Amino acid sequence: MDLRDRILDVARRLTLEHGTIPSLNAVAEASGVSKGGLMHHFPSRAALVDGLARRALDEIDLAMREAAADGRAAAAWLGLSVPRGDDLDLFRAMAVAHRALEGPESGVLADAAAAIARWERLIADEVGDPVRARIIRLVGDGLAGNALAGLDDSVADVDLATLLDHLGVADRRP
Repeated sequence: MDLRDRILDVARRLTLEHGTIPSLNAVAEASGVSKGGLMHHFPSRAALVDGLARRALDEIDLAMREAAADGRAAAAWLGLSVPRGDDLDLFRAMAVAHRALEGPESGVLADAAAAIARWERLIADEVGDPVRARIIRLVGDGLAGNALAGLDDSVADVDLATLLDHLGVADRRP
């Protein structure tokens, strides 16, 4: 694991422990690197938030590509749309921090939009209908939004198989 990944791991852990994105000093200390070493990779707290967000996008991208290869893109999207446990806590902290820290130099929102379009295409390839793919994607967005905002605790208990059935998609999970 390279230093950048180690720093992101520590920042993620500290975010989960404290419920907020940590200061650069806290990340440097917990990572065992100098602040200059940290700032080489993440020159600001906003850059650290972007790094965490880009890592999350990469993880979701990998999960979606693997699922699409198995004909499960729709099921994977809806499953990923209900973050649980540590992921839910991390996403909530990142959402708050990203809005507060986002600057004009940040391209993570554009990258997220491109990734979402890519994932929707994977779903469309699976279901054979771009409109149905959009509906599935938007249902996932709604599930995620409710989970992140804490508006509906029952979202965590969503029956994915039933939801997929109502959306006209077979659940092909192994």
